[in-house]
Amino acid sequence: MRMIFFVVILATGLMYSYLAFTDLDFLTTTGRLGPGFFPRVIGTLMVVFTIWSMIAELRPSAAEGRSDVGGYAGQVALIMSLGVAYVLSLGLVGGIPATVIFLFVTLSVLNRDRLLQNGLVALLVPGAIYVLFDRLLNAAIPEGVLPLPF
Repeated sequence: MRMIFFVVILATGLMYSYLAFTDLDFLTTTGRLGPGFFPRVIGTLMVVFTIWSMIAELRPSAAEGRSDVGGYAGQVALIMSLGVAYVLSLGLVGGIPATVIFLFVTLSVLNRDRLLQNGLVALLVPGAIYVLFDRLLNAAIPEGVLPLPF
């Protein structure tokens, strides 16, 4: 079942990379990074890491350690629900606050014993995203409908 998942992810990554390399420009006419830069990086990394995961899955030692494959179905459903709630909340509260809340709740589900670490990651990652996209790249981050103090 995992190998089928990897094949689907690999096919998606290859299609995404193909579109990024053929349809989007790497550089603008002024020589700055164009709209194809990040999609190319993401698509290439997606293909490389998926192939790496497929190779690791084919190793004999990888299959020995797994006995309870269906034991995480509840967590997977919860994380998927949180992802849907995150997408819906982007337009309501904005990109940065929604990301902070999503990361904190998701990390609290997956990493229950490390509350301080979860809080730091939930604050620092969106902060870095804000600085990178809003300040350095001058790219738009979704703003919410609700007026927030920051």
